Amino acid sequence: MFCIPKVALLHGKSVGFAAQKSRFRNAKAQLSLFNRIIFTKQGLFSAITTPLHLKNYFPDLVRLHFIQSI
Repeated sequence: MFCIPKVALLHGKSVGFAAQKSRFRNAKAQLSLFNRIIFTKQGLFSAITTPLHLKNYFPDLVRLHFIQSI
């Protein structure tokens, strides 16, 4: 009688750990995607917010900065 609940409990623990690993793996994959989106948008944002007088004097520098940030 004592063996049946113990076996069921151990099975539940292993299922819980498997689900936790799966969630962690999914979070890591989403984090790398999130980092790429942040850096891409940051480069786009800095290219847009560069003052106009700097864009006129250094157009190649602004373009190079935008390409490197992508």
